[in-house]
Amino acid sequence: MEAALIRFPLKPSLLNPFPGGFTSSPPGRRDLLKLAAVAPKNSILVSKDHLDDGDGQENEREELSRESYNALIQSHCAKGRLDRSLHLLSRMEAAGMRPSTACYARLVYALGCTGRTLEADAVFREMKWSGRRLTSREYNALLGGFLRKGQLLMADRLLVEMSKEGIDRNRETYMLLLDSYVHSGRLEDTWWVLGEMKEKGFWLDSFVYSKIIRLYRDNGMWKKAMGLVTEMHELGIEPDVRMYNGMIDTFGKYGQLDEAVKIFEKMQSTGLKPDIMTWNALIQWHCKAGDLKQALGFFAKMQEAGLYPDPKIFVNIINRLGERGRWDEMKKLFEGMKYRGLRESGIVYSILVDIYGQYGTFHNAEECVAALKAEGMQVSASIYCVLANAYAQQGLCKQTLKVLQLMEADGIEPNLIMLNLLMNAFGIAGRHFEAMAVFEHIKESGISPDVVTYCTLMKALMRGKKYEQVPVIYKEMEHAGCTPDRKAREMLHNASIICEQRGGFSANSKTFLRSGNQ
Repeated sequence: MEAALIRFPLKPSLLNPFPGGFTSSPPGRRDLLKLAAVAPKNSILVSKDHLDDGDGQENEREELSRESYNALIQSHCAKGRLDRSLHLLSRMEAAGMRPSTACYARLVYALGCTGRTLEADAVFREMKWSGRRLTSREYNALLGGFLRKGQLLMADRLLVEMSKEGIDRNRETYMLLLDSYVHSGRLEDTWWVLGEMKEKGFWLDSFVYSKIIRLYRDNGMWKKAMGLVTEMHELGIEPDVRMYNGMIDTFGKYGQLDEAVKIFEKMQSTGLKPDIMTWNALIQWHCKAGDLKQALGFFAKMQEAGLYPDPKIFVNIINRLGERGRWDEMKKLFEGMKYRGLRESGIVYSILVDIYGQYGTFHNAEECVAALKAEGMQVSASIYCVLANAYAQQGLCKQTLKVLQLMEADGIEPNLIMLNLLMNAFGIAGRHFEAMAVFEHIKESGISPDVVTYCTLMKALMRGKKYEQVPVIYKEMEHAGCTPDRKAREMLHNASIICEQRGGFSANSKTFLRSGNQ
């Protein structure tokens, strides 16, 4: 019996302008997985108890039944052990068996969630070539991975493939597209999705309206966003938690904090329970407005409600308390969290405080991640992003880059968010050449830059006093289908004034700048 051969192409070797790079592959990943044939014998069925680490690894050395392989592969996917899932898949096929469609789809989805989209696509192709009758569910599993990583070209190709195969896009397909386009600031693409949904008779519920509100908010049309609430009432659509969160966030972003609090109180009066996004918005915007007392009050109420504090929002509190030297209050917060049993979040928060300079213990990213793992924490992509953001805000480029390397070593590929953070770190440090190199790397790796990417690069160029390059990036942002937000327009306006004073623009450039500010 010949061994089956499965090829999982690695991500391409990307150009890396930085010493040490950030594309090192985890030791367990291989371009070629080849297993020796196992002599046929009676298969055994693994019970649920065997899916745990100890017995599971022992039984994986034995010949398994198809059902056992399917169960083990999906179990490892659920626990984030994707290399073991891929290893089991190769063993399964070497034994002449094929996974179930559900098992394939689960593996594709799990790989997509960690940014390993090339491997997700390879598994998807294998599932398709095996003669399975695929549905929109399987296509959505891969589509979500492409969209989360910002690989819009790959996502478009998959949508074309769906049409050619006669597979209709369902509501989940449109929700994935809508979420991606709104998040990346693509106004025209968002209208296209909404038009398709209406044409195909999909009901526009409060979730869809909450996305539209976010889009209006990001484009400076907050009054128009509030007008949607009236439209919803006329259509008989009752606002849900997501809708209220969108309104609170919109008022907060434009400094209407009293209105934001009124919406929050109205939300509670209707019997709706605030979720983590509600508290995050209230804390974030009160912090940015300098109302630290109110922000800390909301932070305490959030914990009283039994919700896990969000480290991303906690960074805002650290910044404000650090600026005022109020570290004693931080200690009290930690003690309160420990009392409530929020041990893990307390560990993350303590490390964030150190990164921001109180003690300087964790100015080394490797030691920081090692400390988290020593406490028994599984460092997720979200935690890596939080740590990278903390270092980036301090302009610690090497440590931000190190976080990306550690993240990839754990089998999680850096996504657009992480690369934006790295670009921001270079920008804060005044290294606009490196920021531009990261931008080129993003495009060369097949990821579509979003509004945050373009704005971060424009900010880096402004800090580097390369004002004449700002309108070039602005124009590229428009050509890429991203709608410039208020920050982008303000930077373009400021760059135009400075360059006109210096006489650094041609007549054509001035015409473009005037049109961009209209």
